[in-house]
Amino acid sequence: MSDPILSLSAITKAYNHGKPNEVTVLRGIDLKVQPGEVVALVAPSGAGKSTLLHIAGLLDTPDAGQVAIAGEDLTGARDGKRTAVRRADVGFIYQFHHLLPEFTALENIVLPQLANGTPRRDAENRALDLLGRVGIKARAAHRPAALSGGEQQRVAFCRALANGPRLLLADEPTGNLDPETSDRVFAALLTLVRDTGLAALIATHNLDLAARMDRQIRLDQGQLAAV
Repeated sequence: MSDPILSLSAITKAYNHGKPNEVTVLRGIDLKVQPGEVVALVAPSGAGKSTLLHIAGLLDTPDAGQVAIAGEDLTGARDGKRTAVRRADVGFIYQFHHLLPEFTALENIVLPQLANGTPRRDAENRALDLLGRVGIKARAAHRPAALSGGEQQRVAFCRALANGPRLLLADEPTGNLDPETSDRVFAALLTLVRDTGLAALIATHNLDLAARMDRQIRLDQGQLAAV
């Protein structure tokens, strides 16, 4: 088996330290996600799934434990290093698309590539290729307001993969969509992930979507268990 893209070891996180209302959200989390593996993170509301994803994506730091991406220990890395790794190796998808409204679908995917040093022509070609893979290449010149909810979220998927990350982290990526659109958009996401072979950790309340992934884990009372 190849080395994991994401490795979390003994991750602990609490809030309101030392106060009567201190809450321990994560209790010794161990998790590995392999290249090409799509893992469903199932959790009730408030269980700490967003905290776990933020720690995995270097947006937050644990109180204890180790975070490694592609074999590199980044637990104590400085902000500049963490930012560089997020930009190059980690893609994020949220429940809301967070597209820049003044830019077209194409431009929303091109911009993160330009920030990463990709020449504009190459960035545009990659953006068009990604949009084609999710079936909305014809909508490349449209701004977000002219796109449907499902189209907006597919653009967000493409943006997350624009810089060729090795790890994809998604927090309820179809949570704002109706069931039919959710199913269609999630199928597009799975296609992108399978085609690129990256590791993906996807938080969802939707058990039907979770069942379509390679593996399911449940976060409850600060600990993980296989489903």
